[in-house]
Order: sequence, then C-alpha cells, then structure tokens
Amino acid sequence: MASRTVVNTKDAPQPIGAYSQAIRFQPGSLLAIAGQVALDAQGNMVGKGDAAAQTKQVLRNLQAVLASQGATFSDVVELTSYVVGRAAIQPFIQARTELYPELFPDGNYPANTLLVIDGLVQEDFLVEIKALAVLP
Repeated sequence: MASRTVVNTKDAPQPIGAYSQAIRFQPGSLLAIAGQVALDAQGNMVGKGDAAAQTKQVLRNLQAVLASQGATFSDVVELTSYVVGRAAIQPFIQARTELYPELFPDGNYPANTLLVIDGLVQEDFLVEIKALAVLP
C-alpha cells in the first residue's frame, strides 16, 4: 500500500459525512478509475429505479477494478460521486453507510465530492462514481 495520510484540520469545516477533507500521499503509481455505473460484469442493469441498490453495485464494480490491480479501497485517495436528483441522495448515503465499514475498516475515508445532476449517460442510471487510487 502507498503511503496515505488522512487530513482533517480543525481550521476548516469538519466533514459532514463519510469522507476526509483531504488525503496526503507519497508518489506512487496512480490508478484513475472511470466512472462506474450499476451494470454487473455481464452488462446487466442492477437496481433499476433504486439508488441504494445501484450504489452497492457501483461500489462492487470499483472494488473489482481495484482488485484487478492488486489494490483495495484503502488505496483510494479520491472519489467523485454523481447522483441523479435530490431524491437519490439519501438512498446513496444509506447504501454507502452500510458498505463503508467493510470497504474502509480503519474508518479512513478518501476525499469525496458529491454532485447532484440531472442525468447520466443512460436514463436508468441514478449513480456513478469515479475513483483515484495510489498504488505502491
């Protein structure tokens, strides 16, 4: 695992969710993971109309890409999360809250930006997340 330090200074507003203000990391090999959506490995839609189910699938997809490179969520330094409409925010947060203890057992969450948008590439997609990881 690359050197990764969570930064949460008291001189700036504290995170209002499961994320860190910043991540300081030593240079390593960067892995930029394209936005993942709620398709399974066979290309089937998962969780049509259900932002929580889609969030879980998206996180599984990110985990699979990380694993393919010998990495885990502990190597992730930044996430950018897109949810379609305000109604998707709470189901997204609920699913993330459910899975994060497994994905980040040390509680050191990556920096995250959450964007509420009008739509994604296909109308049925409600959640998309992209990631940046630092590999040793």
